[in-house]
Amino acid sequence: MALIKKFRIKSFKKEEQILKLEKISMFYNKRQILNNLSLNINKQEILGMLGPNGVGKSTIFHIITGLKDPSFGKVLINDVDCTNIPIYERATKFKIGYVPQYGGFFQDLTLIENLKLVGEIHVKDKHLRNEKIDKVISQFEFDPLLKIKAKFLSGGQKKKLVISMTLINDPSILLLDEPFAALDILTIKMLQEIIVNLQSLEKITVVVCDHQARDLLSCVDRAIVLSDGKIIASGSPDEIIKDTNARTAYFGDEFKIN
Repeated sequence: MALIKKFRIKSFKKEEQILKLEKISMFYNKRQILNNLSLNINKQEILGMLGPNGVGKSTIFHIITGLKDPSFGKVLINDVDCTNIPIYERATKFKIGYVPQYGGFFQDLTLIENLKLVGEIHVKDKHLRNEKIDKVISQFEFDPLLKIKAKFLSGGQKKKLVISMTLINDPSILLLDEPFAALDILTIKMLQEIIVNLQSLEKITVVVCDHQARDLLSCVDRAIVLSDGKIIASGSPDEIIKDTNARTAYFGDEFKIN
């Protein structure tokens, strides 16, 4: 944990909003998932989302990407109302990248074939496309894995592959849905360092949701806790675990980061 925090950006030179959810409500079969939720996310921030199952974390990701439309409210990216803009345009024009908890790659294609396929979709110039693919191969140390089919990669290698596939499109905002799930300690540490480097080196805004609270809080600048479709607490990792509402609804009295 100390290794991760050493490289974290703990404050912003200038807070500048990149993404805003404005009074979002969402219903599934008359059941309310999100209740008049508002959230501002700053450029080059690492934001963590925490909360129990079914509280709406993945739904927020789906609304941001355009996979689902909110029942009420607006999604603004760089102050542009994107609520009715389709998925593809959000990914290309507004540079939204999404790493789902499961999948995100083609099982029967090799690692390099997955990268080339995404590159052909997003980058028309062949020279530039090859440059971007070479960059992520070097960045993620993929050389020994290039000809291995994706289905035979380890859990951590698959997660790295999906992240690298999103980076080919140069995302401004990257959404990571439960990246630490079912991974060993060393792989989690590797992913934490990747997340911090995306912020510090690639200047990407990163939003992470996960049930592994300690792992998430080790690499974020700010965290929010969701309960009953609302944000009930927001703050730095140290602030969030001391918040009475967060401890009551999610952490419990015994939770500590260290």
